[in-house]
Amino acid sequence: MSRMSTTHHLSRDTGAELSRSSSVPMPRGTDPHRVTEEQVDRARLAVARSAADADDCRMLLDMLGLIDGDDGIPPVRR
Repeated sequence: MSRMSTTHHLSRDTGAELSRSSSVPMPRGTDPHRVTEEQVDRARLAVARSAADADDCRMLLDMLGLIDGDDGIPPVRR
């Protein structure tokens, strides 16, 4: 089945409009270069999963600026 017929088939079955644009949608109303709280949480989890132990995890989080500072905001979000 060709890509065109697959696209047509999916659109017809789901009623969804499929875009041919290759651009990535931008977040609305926020700075696209700002790190979100969700991104920080996901990064922390990824680091924790890959760390050898608790000390390794803490060192990596600190090196990446993912540990909250005195103001409660991690350096990566400033």
